[in-house]
Amino acid sequence: QDFRKLRALCLSQGLLFEDATFPAYISSIGPSLLPEEKLWQIQWKRPTELQRNPYLIMDGVSRFDIMQGEIGDCWMLAALGSLTLRKQFLENVLPKDQGFQDDYAGIFHFRFWQYGEWVDVVIDDRLPILNGRYLFVHPRTSNEFWPSLLEKAYAKLRGSYQSLNGGYLSDALVDLTGGVQVQFSLKDPPPDLEEILKAADRSRCLMGCSTQGQSRRNIELKNGIVQGHAYTITGAVKIPYKNGWKHIIRIWNPWGHGEWKGPWSDDSRQWDRVEPQYREALLRNKDDGEFW
Repeated sequence: QDFRKLRALCLSQGLLFEDATFPAYISSIGPSLLPEEKLWQIQWKRPTELQRNPYLIMDGVSRFDIMQGEIGDCWMLAALGSLTLRKQFLENVLPKDQGFQDDYAGIFHFRFWQYGEWVDVVIDDRLPILNGRYLFVHPRTSNEFWPSLLEKAYAKLRGSYQSLNGGYLSDALVDLTGGVQVQFSLKDPPPDLEEILKAADRSRCLMGCSTQGQSRRNIELKNGIVQGHAYTITGAVKIPYKNGWKHIIRIWNPWGHGEWKGPWSDDSRQWDRVEPQYREALLRNKDDGEFW
């Protein structure tokens, strides 16, 4: 599908685009993602019907724009959270030639890396709504829609929203960058793992991590970590602590809430022993899903 030709056609006819190749219908959700009675209750609404003044992007793109919905696509959203930290990669995936203000025709497009080339995925902007609420990714700022529309394009690429329900973070990182992925098992980590992470952060790599377990069950352990869940690594630093140095890693949960409760968490006593300039630069004591 040619985004520019389709948009020009819709504008010339005064119509909003409806994508017959990924219709606003149950087939695009998937047959067994939800109970059948809920599938039939889904309504499809455009951002212009949901908000008086929608935007594709407001005040730049941030991981904190993303809040995971009913679908188990934390693996994709954790990769997306990482992508927001690397603006030069983001423009490949999220082309700038679109929005709700100029030449709006209900059509958007996003790019993903597939089998050695960038593939342009065109969608209409009808989003699935159940009982008045977003079924899948919902924006933290109510009128910013890039996360929901990008998720829809990725669902179309993979065949349905159901196809996003469980997957590998490494696959999503490749699909969003065309890069090469490397994995380390934390059961048997390399001895210089902290230095590897710091070097990767300096060289602008995208990083994530995941826990073992059943992703469909979302069991949160007493320490705040979720089993079978994917997270974004958003920072790696070495700071002076007591009489030496401490490597700490910052991690973000795509749920947009739910944080680690152990050492170096937002309220932990370790921060009392850190010099004020480091504490002020690094610690954000908010329930935003991000923690050290």
